Amino acid sequence: MRDLPSTMALLAFETAGRTLSFTEAARELNLTQGAISHQVKNLEGQLGVKLFHRDRQRLRLTDNGAAYLPYVREATARLRAGSEYLSARADSGILTVSVSPNFAAKWLVHRLGEFISGHPDIDLRISASMDHIDFARNDVDMAVRHGTGDWPDLHVVPLAREEIFPVCSPKLLESGPPLEAPSDLARHVLLHDLSRNDWPLWFAAADVEPVDVSRGPQFDQTSMVIDAAVEGQGVALARRVLAARDMISGRLVRLFDVALPAPYGYFVVCPKASADLPKIAKFRDWLVSEAASDVRALGGSL
Repeated sequence: MRDLPSTMALLAFETAGRTLSFTEAARELNLTQGAISHQVKNLEGQLGVKLFHRDRQRLRLTDNGAAYLPYVREATARLRAGSEYLSARADSGILTVSVSPNFAAKWLVHRLGEFISGHPDIDLRISASMDHIDFARNDVDMAVRHGTGDWPDLHVVPLAREEIFPVCSPKLLESGPPLEAPSDLARHVLLHDLSRNDWPLWFAAADVEPVDVSRGPQFDQTSMVIDAAVEGQGVALARRVLAARDMISGRLVRLFDVALPAPYGYFVVCPKASADLPKIAKFRDWLVSEAASDVRALGGSL
């Protein structure tokens, strides 16, 4: 099978054939007249036919050139249309974002209305998964990951650091046993995630005799622990990012000043090749702005 001509050779021929002028073709393609002539000569050599008559400063299509031009014109038009379509999709269209179920439930979903109303051309798809998405295998544009940020093959932007501290609902604080010192937690129901590991660490950091952490309900999602605390079912060790909305709204109150620094934080990631696509940059900037707004409202830092 004969190799296809280069795109530049075809563009040079199509433009020259449409304008019947190497000079006009050079101006339109931002090349020199000599470059256009060279591309056309290469194309004629590859095809083995003459495409133009060059008579006394005039340019005319040969019969072969006139027969070939409609095919090239259709092909270049389709290429231009495809390029314009992809450029439009880079700024709008479907944007698929992978996040953890906890981050989706407690941080992201309740805020999306503002972004959606401000960017009606971007059609969001939120995919909740505990797994780190493989961008090479999955049809996902970007993700919010919980981890150390060490993903050298990806474009990584810090979103928020984490810390862990006790929270409860205002009604529990008002109607339950006193919560004036960390030792008072011994008289309250403690809420746990699957590990039950954080409470002993927090009691050690608070320099308090450990409370029996084998008691109290256990949930397999951090979002459920926070929701149980909002409902006044006990005291939870909350991750700041996931509890931020409930704290800002007053549904949760932070107890004491002792906090555990978490080893992981939240990061916005995407393939390096697509990091500057407008729709990805817009959503990433919005995420970072929302996280910074939470920090200001809570009087902390990223």
